[in-house]
Amino acid sequence: MKIEQVAIQLYTLRDQCKTAADYAATLKRCREIGYQAIQISGVGPIPVEELRSIAEGEGLAICATHEPGHEILNNPQAVVERLAALGCGHTAYPYPGGIDFRKCEDVKRLITGLDAAGAVLHAAGQTLSYHNHAIEFVHIDGRPALEVIYEQTNPANLQGEIDTYWVQAGGGDSVAWCQRLKGRLPLLHLKDFGVTYAENGQTVSGFTEIGSGNLDFKAIIAAAEASGCQWFIVEQDTCPGDPFESIAKSFNYIRDHLVS
Repeated sequence: MKIEQVAIQLYTLRDQCKTAADYAATLKRCREIGYQAIQISGVGPIPVEELRSIAEGEGLAICATHEPGHEILNNPQAVVERLAALGCGHTAYPYPGGIDFRKCEDVKRLITGLDAAGAVLHAAGQTLSYHNHAIEFVHIDGRPALEVIYEQTNPANLQGEIDTYWVQAGGGDSVAWCQRLKGRLPLLHLKDFGVTYAENGQTVSGFTEIGSGNLDFKAIIAAAEASGCQWFIVEQDTCPGDPFESIAKSFNYIRDHLVS
């Protein structure tokens, strides 16, 4: 993994990206920290032309986006056009809203929709990936639903955006999932899994900066690289304080310990 392959997922900084002015100031700070790429998600209603021009002005590549799930499934051509306007080749289906993973018919409907939408993006030279949470580790016929999603979609139409925190939260193994998706893993969400004490003295798990938790990122990154991963995207859903301090801590750890 090269440092130029490390991106920041703007969902982490969603409260700092509500307006074009906020977005510009945020991207400037991301570039100062050292990031060279961004994934667009969670930003305010900023015209696509401004999203692209501000990023280009800061020397930041737009490596991927998260588009609304209903838009991907119901209007994939609009997603194609938005990605083209951003100069970006990747998006990911962000969350399976409205899907009951206890119902095979719901999962089948999702699979059919993802495969069809992904075919539209593939025809345009773009890539649709699937971003997992823990919910996809609910079992269907004795197997995690995530296995079924990937097995029953065409790899040309649906690639992977494995999220390391949510794999761990779901009881999976990020290294094994990176290996499973060999040739099908353009994007990886680097997100650490930490355990701390709550006020009542009970241990709780939660999001933490890269290198502050318990995931073996050297092994995860090696497996992802062997599977052809192109972008390694830092994301922290919630931060204990200033999110810029958290993303700087993650970046510095990656720079000092994980890049080749």
